[in-house]
Amino acid sequence: MTSKKDEIKAKFERSVIPNYARYDIVLESGSGVRLTDTEGKEYLDLFSGWAVTNVGHCHPKLVEAICEQAGKLCYMPNVFYWESQGKLADYVHERSFGGQCFFCNSGAESLEGAIKLARLRGGDKRYKTVSFRNSFHGRTLATLTATGQEKYHKGIGPLPPGFDYAELNDLASVEKLVTDETACVIVEPIQCEGGVNICEADFLKGLRELCDDLGACLVFDEVQTGMGRTGKWFCHQHYGVEPDIMSLAKGLGGGLPIGAVVAKPEVAEAMKPGTHASTFGANPVAAAAGCAVFEIIEEEGLLEHSAKVAEHTMKRLAEIAERTGAIEQIRGLGLMIGADLASQGADVVKRALEAGLLINCCHEKTLRIAPALNITMDEMDEGLAILEKAIEG
Repeated sequence: MTSKKDEIKAKFERSVIPNYARYDIVLESGSGVRLTDTEGKEYLDLFSGWAVTNVGHCHPKLVEAICEQAGKLCYMPNVFYWESQGKLADYVHERSFGGQCFFCNSGAESLEGAIKLARLRGGDKRYKTVSFRNSFHGRTLATLTATGQEKYHKGIGPLPPGFDYAELNDLASVEKLVTDETACVIVEPIQCEGGVNICEADFLKGLRELCDDLGACLVFDEVQTGMGRTGKWFCHQHYGVEPDIMSLAKGLGGGLPIGAVVAKPEVAEAMKPGTHASTFGANPVAAAAGCAVFEIIEEEGLLEHSAKVAEHTMKRLAEIAERTGAIEQIRGLGLMIGADLASQGADVVKRALEAGLLINCCHEKTLRIAPALNITMDEMDEGLAILEKAIEG
């Protein structure tokens, strides 16, 4: 008799393009930081799907908001007004730098929109973008070109012109590349896919001054670091440096597809009617989910809570490093934490999965820990105990 797992996998093999290397499990349900597969096995999630489920899986308030909105209005084109989109934009506006929002559906779209807005603001002469080696900005042609990792460029050339790469935390390398043709400098406050590399405060301040002198836009890619991931609403708030444009996605919708280009009003005015659009951007249901995410984080005090859990996690990882000798370096900000292994991390991830723990390895040797912001201390300790055994294995 064919199992439910086999039936679902057969449909994927027949009808889905196999562009993902999938694990041999079929997940069926989730609650908080727990997931359950079709065979009844439970997993503890310390990954959150690239920092998407910041308030956990199927948070009751999030589910309620989605269901309530779906029962009233699922879709409207962006030539009309509706409550949930305006409310969500206001949440972002009040908790950021007074930015105005253009909504889309993903992180790649938000970065694509940011690049386009910077070019619109700069005029015909300014079209170039400076980004950084080991960065990751998306999978569209422009955002993939802005991604400073050659492995993502293979097989899709020629790439669009006008993109250069500097070295993170090296202001001099940026100064060599910027000209009066530069529309924007794009930087992740933490390079998450690149190995959890953290920007230095003086470097971000230097970028701000450089862009001001040049008349270019400073763009912060906060697709993964936004929405409370680092203990503040947005990672750049740790540094006291404001961008001209910020890109959001992932945690913004709690699991529903939504992204945002957030820009200072004087920059946003360059995006006039007809210059950019999104059919599904901030549709009523996705926007309602985004509102619920903001409300959950505030009502449950998750910025403060996650910062405490993060401090505890860093200490526990240091103890694991001392006991095992297998971790070379630990770094992070809030609940975006990276642990560099002395060897390849793929086998550690596999052993952890077999033991019921979801964790991620990026840049080959960096274990990335990014659980839901409402994970408890006990749940984190449970996950780290599994991880230590996987490392020892």
